[in-house]
Amino acid sequence: MQDWLTKPAAEQGRAIGRGDLDPLALTQGYLAAAKAHPDTARIYARLTEERALAEAGAASQRAKAGLRRGVLDGVPISWKDLFDTAGVATEAGSRLLEGRVPTADAEVVATATAGGLVCLGKTHMTELAFSGLGLNPMTATPPNVNDPALAPGGSSSGSAVSVGLGLAAASIGSDTGGSVRIPSAWNGLVGLKTTHGRLSLQGVVPLALRFDTIGPLARTVEDCALLLAALEGGRAADLTGAQIKGARLLVLEGLPFEGARDVPVAAFEAAVARLAEAGAQIDRRELRITDFAMALSPTLFAPEAYGIWADVIEAAPDKMYPLILERFRSGQAVSAPEYVAGWQRLAMLRREWAAEVAGYDAVLVPTAPILPPDAARLLSDPAYFATENLLALRNTRIGNLFGLCVLTLPTSVPGTGISLMVAAGQEERLLRLGHAAEAALG
Repeated sequence: MQDWLTKPAAEQGRAIGRGDLDPLALTQGYLAAAKAHPDTARIYARLTEERALAEAGAASQRAKAGLRRGVLDGVPISWKDLFDTAGVATEAGSRLLEGRVPTADAEVVATATAGGLVCLGKTHMTELAFSGLGLNPMTATPPNVNDPALAPGGSSSGSAVSVGLGLAAASIGSDTGGSVRIPSAWNGLVGLKTTHGRLSLQGVVPLALRFDTIGPLARTVEDCALLLAALEGGRAADLTGAQIKGARLLVLEGLPFEGARDVPVAAFEAAVARLAEAGAQIDRRELRITDFAMALSPTLFAPEAYGIWADVIEAAPDKMYPLILERFRSGQAVSAPEYVAGWQRLAMLRREWAAEVAGYDAVLVPTAPILPPDAARLLSDPAYFATENLLALRNTRIGNLFGLCVLTLPTSVPGTGISLMVAAGQEERLLRLGHAAEAALG
């Protein structure tokens, strides 16, 4: 059973369909691995063992009766601890929400469960999802898969680590400024940021509702395609015959490389070279509208986040990590007219972006311009925390600002990723392109 725990979710699902793998035994294997792992308390906020075994048992019966509900029926996954789960605490990595127990599942949890996915538990995350580094001294900081001394990436930190260490077949996280893609890149996974509004946010603890999105963290592009379908109760993208040959890809020069470190840039360029060798046409351009959009970030993200959470935060600010508290409170300085004008400006920039990149199949950037930083230094040096956090989120935030859907793929260098960005609502096309790129990257 141990060998199955690090297999892609799709491979597990097909084995269940063939009768080669029992969902109950698979779930028991994951639960046993989680309980035995020395860092489980830093990865899972709580295991949902009773629920997992009940769901796996039902999936096992369906498999025996030939009544499976889809490829992933019976596959166990983890959920970031901001998705409501009935009768189980959902605290979003914050002591402010300690003891918060919802009475119903979030809509995406209910839909995935109806499709047969098994809920293993809830994973640790950055406080209220407001950091890209994955550190949380108020609850727990998961270890980076490649080096426990390094930051895991956030805010879906435990989600990525649970998959990377073979403690879940896949995980579901959220992405407001990079929170699916950064931990995916830093832990060797594929991560999908979906289009804003594609998946229901009902029952999901919010950060900034006009940017919040949901997405899977998994081992393969195929897994992400199947998980997206499971989350919305639809059909997965058909990946057969996908090719990278002939694809027109634009490397976005300028901002994504400012202050970038040598290793992630070199890994990105090597990945781009492999795509070119596989027949992709690579162009390079700088788009100044990217800088203009990025300059709007302080006007748009923190004011909405603070507007949502101000009353809760100010009732007990001592329960928050000071650097995260400071990020929320920075939203106080933005006036309502500035916020409204910022959104009007961003809408115009989004139209300009669409026109500029219309001739390309995808725009490419390094997922993160930095490697995972040392966690201890981040905690002891507030200035370092601030600069590294902004750099970590810089490239991924492009996708959120322009309202894109984005896929990050691992490169051959641990802790690095290459992102493919396409227009809103084009997940199926992105997944086909990503599947072909994945094959070209090896």
